[in-house]
Amino acid sequence: MSLLDTLPKSSTPGVLYDESVVMDILPQRDPFRFISYVKEMNLEAEFPEIIAVKEVHADEYYFKGHFPSEPIMPGVLQVEAMAQAGCILGILRHEAEVEGKRPAFMGVDKCRFKKPVVPGDVLTIKVVLKNFRRGILFFDGEIYKGEEMVSSASLTAAMV
Repeated sequence: MSLLDTLPKSSTPGVLYDESVVMDILPQRDPFRFISYVKEMNLEAEFPEIIAVKEVHADEYYFKGHFPSEPIMPGVLQVEAMAQAGCILGILRHEAEVEGKRPAFMGVDKCRFKKPVVPGDVLTIKVVLKNFRRGILFFDGEIYKGEEMVSSASLTAAMV
C-alpha cells in the first residue's frame, strides 16, 4: 500500500490534507515548516501540481527581527514555502523512487518578490512539477495573497 493510499483526507471544507498529514510527509518541523495545509493536488496531470496554504501568524519567530516596527515575512522563507510544497508534490508523485529519502534544496532561479507578506496574510502556494530526473525535482512556484502574486521562483531539489 502506498503512502498516498494511507493519508487521511481532511473533513474541513476546502482542505485536502491538514497539518498532521503535512507533518507526516515533510521532514521539516516548527519553527521551519511553512505549509499549514494542502488545498488541492493533481498528481495525474502531465505537469503535476499542488495548491498549499501558509497562514502567516504575528507570533512567528522571524517577525521579532524582520522588522519589529514593520514586520515582513522574509523572501527567503517564501522560497522555502514553495520548496516545501514542491517536495510534498514530488514525494507523493514519485513515491516509489524517493522512498526513504528526504529533500535537499539545490537551487533557485528566476526568483521575484512583488508584494510584502505581513502578519495575518493567508498565502496560496501554487507549485507545478516540471520534471523529475535521477532523483532531482524541478518545479515552478508562485505565491498569492488573494489574487495578487507576491513571489515566484523556479526551484530544484534533490531527494537524498
